[in-house]
Amino acid sequence: MSAATGGDEPPAPGSELARLASVNLNLLVPLLALVEERSVTKAAARVGLTQPAMSHALIRIRRLLGDEVLVRQGSRMVLTPRAAELAGPLRQALYQTARVVDFPGFDPAVDQRVVTIAMTTSTAFVIGGSVARLLAVRAPRATLRVRTITIPYGSLLTGEGLDALFTEEGLDVVLLAEGFASPFPRERLYDDRWVVVATPGAPADATALELLTTLPHVAFDASPRRLLPYSVLDEHRARYTVRQLVSDSLLLPYLAASSGGVAVNRRRVATVLRGQFGLRVEEFPFPVPGLGIDMVWNPRLSDDRFVAWLRRLLLDAAATLPVLLS
Repeated sequence: MSAATGGDEPPAPGSELARLASVNLNLLVPLLALVEERSVTKAAARVGLTQPAMSHALIRIRRLLGDEVLVRQGSRMVLTPRAAELAGPLRQALYQTARVVDFPGFDPAVDQRVVTIAMTTSTAFVIGGSVARLLAVRAPRATLRVRTITIPYGSLLTGEGLDALFTEEGLDVVLLAEGFASPFPRERLYDDRWVVVATPGAPADATALELLTTLPHVAFDASPRRLLPYSVLDEHRARYTVRQLVSDSLLLPYLAASSGGVAVNRRRVATVLRGQFGLRVEEFPFPVPGLGIDMVWNPRLSDDRFVAWLRRLLLDAAATLPVLLS
């Protein structure tokens, strides 16, 4: 005698495919475009539809999922929680489907994709131009989208936070400073280090430590964390005074120069801006771990040829940077 079928029994073999056969799978490509672009107009242009056709597709997608997918929040469109959860699995499924049907692989000469890279404004200042120039030559029909991270890295300190950033922003890769943890594999892109930058009016004979202990500081607001050089200063019991806090480290050299102060900044940024602002640049007075920038890839990217190509482009861009002298 067979047991009665309970409510928690697994579905009969093939029943998932039977249900899937009733779904219009042509909606999945517009859905991914809507999720990644968060704009009907941009999503339509990306997949070659008119705006009215994409709006109609969105209506059908909402009916299919029983979810709004995109909702207006103030002046911008944002994803619903359900849509944000779908982004990663949907992207992966569609790339795997492309492999199954044996579409031509990534061809940089004709590909029109949007290459999305997240980085701080300081990192963009150092390498963004080189990346853009190489992309224009090697993939002339592609578009570079830079997502700047202008807030403290607190949201990236957990795997969940970084994974959400990949999913919600549709990132291909994050350029992340070595001091910040990542649960995903990473590879060094270029090295950097901490230096002291001071107002051009600073005493010419003052040492780096004297500059740090006598001039008012303009500091990066890394709250609730402390920027590593300041922890090192505290360990050496150096006395200093912070007068300004900013959330964008690219402002540090300018504000230090214009306000008669001192700051701790990246060597590569300080070197470029030294002549423009007349900065005094000195090596940090105590040993401090490096400030290298790593490539952290979206773990859901399944287009291996594209990833290998973009990795090579980023490494070639980094190779054009000046060599850091010790």
